[in-house]
Amino acid sequence: MPTTPHDLFQQMRQRWLSYPTAHIGDLLTDDAVVETPFAPQGHPTRFEGRQRFLEFADPQRTALPIRFDDCRTIAVHDTRDPNTIVVEYELTGTHTKTAKQSTAAFIAVLTARDGKVARWREYQNTLAIMQALA
Repeated sequence: MPTTPHDLFQQMRQRWLSYPTAHIGDLLTDDAVVETPFAPQGHPTRFEGRQRFLEFADPQRTALPIRFDDCRTIAVHDTRDPNTIVVEYELTGTHTKTAKQSTAAFIAVLTARDGKVARWREYQNTLAIMQALA
């Protein structure tokens, strides 16, 4: 049975909530496109290919002093394309050095192909993320 976009998002959520955060690389197609249009200044906003994304994301994730405690799905919207969903969610995490807990909102567009994520476009609340890291 093919993995749906809903299934893929659930798998991503489970991995984000594991500590240390588990890799999601095997959930991406080789030619996946990952976009973060609101990335902080100086950070890339588009990655073409799983390998290019992981070369950037893995060290970032490893250095992130946050343990994710919850990922609350606010809404999942189906689109005309059965392989694409729009997901509204919040990640709550605890800073591992200060014990400060924070929540940030996200909206993502996830497109699946052959049971993997072919495109992940994520709109992040960068201000909330920066405050959580302070």
